[in-house]
Amino acid sequence: MSSDDALGWRAAPVLPLRGDEAFTGTPGPAFKVMDFWRYAMPDLRTNTTRGLLAEFLVHRALGARVRNVEWESFDVLTGDGLRVEVKASAYVQGWDQRGPTPVRFTRLRGRAWSPQTGGAAESTYNADVYVFALHTAPDHAGYDPLDISQWSFYVLPGPEVEALAQDSLGLATLSRLAGPPVSYEGLAARVRSADPRPTADGAQAAPGPLPTARRPVNDPGEGATLPFPPARE
Repeated sequence: MSSDDALGWRAAPVLPLRGDEAFTGTPGPAFKVMDFWRYAMPDLRTNTTRGLLAEFLVHRALGARVRNVEWESFDVLTGDGLRVEVKASAYVQGWDQRGPTPVRFTRLRGRAWSPQTGGAAESTYNADVYVFALHTAPDHAGYDPLDISQWSFYVLPGPEVEALAQDSLGLATLSRLAGPPVSYEGLAARVRSADPRPTADGAQAAPGPLPTARRPVNDPGEGATLPFPPARE
């Protein structure tokens, strides 16, 4: 019996929600999925939501059509199998501050998990490319969460991140290793140039067709398209 056959409870496919679906079983006036989204993510400056936004931006820049399942060990999978981890940071937070927050990108490695095998024994580096997304607004007055031009992106190949054997990176070290950041318009090209995977002739892997179906679990894989990327920092 395969590990897949041993899973008695198979997850049903999830269709993307539109936001106008109504919850049932409420004693008062019905409320909708959009009401929950507004409650859960009213402020794009908060650390959790800003991280999701950064993943969403990378997802869109690379042309990915489906999002990873929440427990996956990286954030974005391209059509040709490139695994991308996204880390976000900013000077401005969603609360009162004495001054700008020092920029640091954390949790560079983590324990992989799958329904078949559970959690890995050790934390590992699980992406081919790392994207470090920095929101550059210098203060609260200048922060526009809807202005994508306020983001800058640093990119490193996964093997270079792994060679550091660190759990986090500060901006000075990152700038030295990755060089100048790119804007959102240049992100896809920078990620592709950092792809460390060899092709049959030893050159860099070339972009392939986008996926249309979910890949096997821990292949690694992706789930159905949803409005936002998975909730992982």
